[in-house]
Amino acid sequence: MKKVLVIGSTVVDVIVNMVDHLPRTGEDVHVRSQHMSLGGCAYNVSDSIRHFCVPYILFSPVGTGIYGNLVREELKKRGIVSPVPTPDCENGCCYCFVESTGERSFASYHGAEYLFQKEWFDLIPMEEIDTVYICGLEIEETTGIHIIEFLEAHPDLNIYFAPGPRLTIIDPALVKRLYRLSPILHLNETEALEVSGRATVSDAGAYLYGKTDNTVIITLGEKGCYYFDGQKEDVIPPYPTSPADTIGAGDSHIGSVIACQKRGDSLPEAIRKANLVSSRVVGTSGALLDDREFENLGLL
Repeated sequence: MKKVLVIGSTVVDVIVNMVDHLPRTGEDVHVRSQHMSLGGCAYNVSDSIRHFCVPYILFSPVGTGIYGNLVREELKKRGIVSPVPTPDCENGCCYCFVESTGERSFASYHGAEYLFQKEWFDLIPMEEIDTVYICGLEIEETTGIHIIEFLEAHPDLNIYFAPGPRLTIIDPALVKRLYRLSPILHLNETEALEVSGRATVSDAGAYLYGKTDNTVIITLGEKGCYYFDGQKEDVIPPYPTSPADTIGAGDSHIGSVIACQKRGDSLPEAIRKANLVSSRVVGTSGALLDDREFENLGLL
């Protein structure tokens, strides 16, 4: 089996659990607790792929400073080495504010982890990969063009693109170039409706399929997950959960879809398994499941 190339960020998540709500301007609030965890979209995705025993390469810059050092130490503990050289730039972090409902808001400080140099892509062992994951956050940055040029130079790669809420912010010319590469799109309901300008998920799926000529996956939270593959549309039911927070739910979902499809599952079956994984992530504080929690799902 060839590997998945996971392009994107690895950061320190500073998770702040609010007592009730985010502070308004001038307001003083207390928090219930806080802790730090390894995170970042690319790392979260790669960890879901790892759980399914699918080989991958985490292509993620790790910078300097206290957060860079912490990321590097945590990756080393896990036996993960990125082929990307250490850039001479401070690593950022992500502040995750979790309200009592489990809903989260992010305040990100972008550093080295989001910036990619063109020559780094020459370090990728192309003979080992056939699938690529990319995120909108890196494409939005000034060096996002290097990622697109790499993908354009290798049109045979199977691309999964999770733009997040960035499709309305990324340079439209870059979005068009990405669409021409026919990526599988993975968005949530709010993102899909906003970027398509449509009123229903079904209409949004058809609109986005018309842009990419490839499968569109739209997560619906507690309503499950919709997909449209050009021939069929359907909603795969959710798994109930008691939410702790929603950090990493989308990352775990797309990582699981990628891994399950690599293992030969049909798209509906891959989404079903991804729904189960993401439901357990929502029921867990932070973006990751430990090995025992994943094993208890009985997916292997």
